[in-house]
Amino acid sequence: MNIGEIARRAGVSRSTVSYALSGKRPVSEDTRRKIQRVIDELGYRPNASARALANGRTSTIGLVFPPAGNHYTGMQLDFIGSVAEAAAAYDYDVLLSPSGADSDRSFQRLLGERRVDGAILMEIRLEDDRVDHLAELDFPSVTIGRTARPGGVWWVGLDHTALVEACVHHLADLGHRRVAFVNRPEQLLRAGYESAHRGLDGFTKAAAERGLTVGMYNCGDDAASGQTCLERILHDDPATTALVTLNEAALGGLYRGLAKAGRHVPRDFSVTGVVAGRWAETVTPQLTAADVPAEEMGRLAVDLLVERLDNPHAPARHHLLAPPISLRASTGPVFGTS
Repeated sequence: MNIGEIARRAGVSRSTVSYALSGKRPVSEDTRRKIQRVIDELGYRPNASARALANGRTSTIGLVFPPAGNHYTGMQLDFIGSVAEAAAAYDYDVLLSPSGADSDRSFQRLLGERRVDGAILMEIRLEDDRVDHLAELDFPSVTIGRTARPGGVWWVGLDHTALVEACVHHLADLGHRRVAFVNRPEQLLRAGYESAHRGLDGFTKAAAERGLTVGMYNCGDDAASGQTCLERILHDDPATTALVTLNEAALGGLYRGLAKAGRHVPRDFSVTGVVAGRWAETVTPQLTAADVPAEEMGRLAVDLLVERLDNPHAPARHHLLAPPISLRASTGPVFGTS
C-alpha cells in the first residue's frame, strides 16, 4: 500500500497526503482526519526511506563502537543494550557501526549517506579523529568519555581518575602498603584510550599521596591474560597484598591466579577496581568496586542526543558520573593489622 492508493481512497492529491504525513505544509483538520481514517483502515506504515525524504529525519541513531580488544566486555554489551532500549522509548532505531577512525569506510558511510540523524561514540581516545571529524561536519553526536579538550562536545563520562583514587585510598585505609594496578592492554594505552589514561593518572596520584609501593601492569582483555598478569605481579613483588583493576574482562583470571598461588581473598590479598556491578557480583568473593552504571550512561547518552537533535543550537551539555565504591567481600585489612 502506498501514498497514491491512500490519496485515491481519500479523494485528495498525493501531495496533500504527503503534507499530512510530514507536517511540512498545513492541511485542514477535516482533510487530515479523512486521510487518517484511510491510513487506519489500510494499516499503512510509511517506508522508513520515504519518511526520511519527507521530513529530513531517519528516526535512527548510530552507535559507533570500535573494538577495544579481542571481544566486547560485559560493560560494553550492557551499554549497547541500554542505548537500544533508551532509543526505542523515543521511537528511534539504532544502527550499529563497528568503526575505528574517521577514515574507516563504515564510519564514512554512516555520515556521508546520512543513514542516521545523530551518533553516539564509544571508547573515546584523548585525541580522537572521529570526534574532530563530527565537529567539523557539525554532525549531532554524543561521546561516551571525554577527549583531552572536551569543550563544545556533548558527552557522558565516568570519572575514572576519581574512582581509581577512591579504590587506592580504600586499600590504604585497610593498611595495604604494596599495591598493583591492572590496566587495559598496552595497545589501548598507546592508542590514547581515555579510561586507561585517566585511571592510571588516578592510581599514580593516590599512591603517591599515601606513600605506597606500587607496580603498574597492562593486561589483555581476557581471563588467561589476567592469570598471567597476576603471576607477573607476585613474581615482581611477592609482598604485594592488593590490586586495583580497570580490566573487567581479566577479573576471573586474576582471581584464578590468586587461587593458584594459594592467596586467599581477602584474608591474604585484596582486590578492587572499576567494573560493572553485575560483573562484580559474579566472582567469588564478590568484588568491592566502583560499579560502572552502564545502563544509566546509555540512557543519558540517548537523552542528550535527542535533546541535541530537537534543539540544534543549544549549548553543549555533559554528565560526569562518579558512583561510590560498593563494599563487598573482596577487600579486607592486611593480615595481622585488624
